[in-house]
Amino acid sequence: MRQVPIGGGVVVGDERLALIAGPCVIESEAHTLRMAEALAAVAASLALPFVFKASFDKANRSSLHAYRGPGLDEGLAILARVKAATGVAVTTDVHEAAQCAAVAQVADMLQIPAFLCRQTDLLVAAARTGVPVSVKKGQFAAPADMRQVIGKLSASGAAGILLAERGTTFGYHNLVVDMRSLDVMRELGWPVVFDATHSVQLPAAAGEHSGGERRYVPLLVRAACAAGIDALFLEVHDNPDTALCDAANQWPLAELRPLLESALRIREAAR
Repeated sequence: MRQVPIGGGVVVGDERLALIAGPCVIESEAHTLRMAEALAAVAASLALPFVFKASFDKANRSSLHAYRGPGLDEGLAILARVKAATGVAVTTDVHEAAQCAAVAQVADMLQIPAFLCRQTDLLVAAARTGVPVSVKKGQFAAPADMRQVIGKLSASGAAGILLAERGTTFGYHNLVVDMRSLDVMRELGWPVVFDATHSVQLPAAAGEHSGGERRYVPLLVRAACAAGIDALFLEVHDNPDTALCDAANQWPLAELRPLLESALRIREAAR
């Protein structure tokens, strides 16, 4: 298993479980900084390597009228201030090849959304930035298909690769997680991430936005930790029901520590 150094002292793929967490989208500078500080404190208290995640733009919202974020320039400025204030590593989504170079000037890792995992030009541009790339397996893709994604990134000089499971389309407005996929992707030689909160999403199920079944997050986290993962991805919000994106599936900040404590116990028992 290769190890992937990300920044801020974080290495994914060693013996520790890493945490990648934050609100779905940047809602304001004050909220983003507050969440980063709170999440960093929880991670530190459990000795978890931590990467803060928040998107400057959610380009794949269900509706044209849905909140997408502050945009590239303002969003990167906010993430830069978060890094300066907290010292944590940060990651964010890129949706277009032209965004990659600018984002890599701030972010310690680039994240490729699941819908875009086959976009060759985007993968190549992300790999060439010199920072690690985390790719979410498409809802339409088999886990073994990620071998081709790795091939594109490796041939383009990627500094490191993470592969993330976030569920597979199962009929209309529903996702399921096949825990075998974690093992299949890990056999490809790079660390595997489990995205617990997007795995309980119900895409576009609420009309102009997605629904979700937050109550299943702990169940899936426990199963993924038993199956063997290198990092856990969670979208976390201090008041999820008022979140401007993914309100139905983000995990409450107040309930984060017990969830992580359970995950660590399961992981240790499985090992």
